[in-house]
Amino acid sequence: MPCPYVVFLLGLVVAGIAATAPAAELIRNPRFSSPAGEQLPPDWTAWLPNWEGARCTLEATHEGLRVSAPRRPFAVGGAQQTVSGIVGGQAYAVEAECELHRISFPYQAASIRVDWLAAGQMTHPAGELVRGPFLPGGTRGTRVSGVGTFRDVLIAPDSADSARIALEVRWPQGGSVLWKQVSVQPTTPPPPRKVKIGTVYLRPSDSTPEKNLDLWCQQVDAAGRLGLDIVCLCEAILQIGTGKQGADIAEPIPGPSTERLGEVARRNHLWVVAGLMERQGADLYNTAVLIDREGRLAGTYRKVHLPREEWRSGVRPGGEYPVFTTDFGTIGIQICYDWFFPEVAGIFAREGAEIIFAPTWGTTFPDKDGMAEGETVFRVRARDNGVYMVPSVYDGSSMVIDPLGRILASNEGKAGVFWAEVDLNAREPLWWVGHWRSIGPRDRMPGTYQDLLDMHIQPDGPAK
Repeated sequence: MPCPYVVFLLGLVVAGIAATAPAAELIRNPRFSSPAGEQLPPDWTAWLPNWEGARCTLEATHEGLRVSAPRRPFAVGGAQQTVSGIVGGQAYAVEAECELHRISFPYQAASIRVDWLAAGQMTHPAGELVRGPFLPGGTRGTRVSGVGTFRDVLIAPDSADSARIALEVRWPQGGSVLWKQVSVQPTTPPPPRKVKIGTVYLRPSDSTPEKNLDLWCQQVDAAGRLGLDIVCLCEAILQIGTGKQGADIAEPIPGPSTERLGEVARRNHLWVVAGLMERQGADLYNTAVLIDREGRLAGTYRKVHLPREEWRSGVRPGGEYPVFTTDFGTIGIQICYDWFFPEVAGIFAREGAEIIFAPTWGTTFPDKDGMAEGETVFRVRARDNGVYMVPSVYDGSSMVIDPLGRILASNEGKAGVFWAEVDLNAREPLWWVGHWRSIGPRDRMPGTYQDLLDMHIQPDGPAK
């Protein structure tokens, strides 16, 4: 009989071999190998629309599976495979590579959908989309060519026992997609990306700019005691309640206020978003700053949309929508009147923002007399774009809103810091439609939006 210690060592060796062995590939024929003259590689089946006039052409080549439609610009089609051995709750790494040739909108044209199945039935009618395609030079421009990759980790629903992997091509418009390889393998699930997001409700009165800055720094200290990762202060924090105009309290950025905010951010090891009036040479801007955990100025956003009170007082509009990379994710910042314009949040989301902070004078009142007020509009902006929205206001409620439009935190008439912990890696689907952040951008029709880019006169209505 072998020594127990030897058995133990053998067990460790076996376990080590198992731990270092390559994961089991679930896809059969992952590189689309095919005998000459075949329309489809073995183990793959075609999916094509019922309407014959809208079908792509599938061609098995020595390079992979080509999907094209030379004379049918709005054709669709692809290939799919059902894999067995799926374990509910298990994470699966999905990776693929395709070669795009003269594709107008790659993110729309090429996609991979995973339909989780339980006893042959889909667990969700929309399935899940795999992130990608990623191209080395991005996807801007027309008629893009290059190698696109897909990379994602998906968690099988608890009830799933198999999955259907669909390689989808939509509207190649004279171009083609060559699928070169695809892989599905069990893997370790990604850790949650938990973030504690805070917003502040505070309205000073009978104050001075110096007293205001003290009060706002006290709120950052309070956010630090709560262990928050980031906190959003309001718009023009040196001006509210002082009786002064924006030009009276404007200062350079970086400047005295960003230095003071940097000190309190560093002391509490958190990120701070705050609204200031900026003076740059002869120009006056309504600006929001982003301060990092070390107290450094990490970015600025200059308010683009100006109400009459601002442009009549000489405030100059900004002209860009930057996004900022933090240690927990990608964020955007807008200011007050920007929330009236849906394009703003849409651009931030398109550029990768997961959270949009909104220093705002007002308002986020609840609906009244059947009218959609600020609270509803902020919720809709979050829902439209699949992002978290975090307004900090003087009129209404400062809130943290999730990508489905739910209010996770609200001050509800009280002053102070209000917060919610969220997981930026979570993907909660809408019923039938699916995870909107994955699907919405693919279903946009940018070629039809040209009128939004034209600055032309739009009469208010017939003259009376």
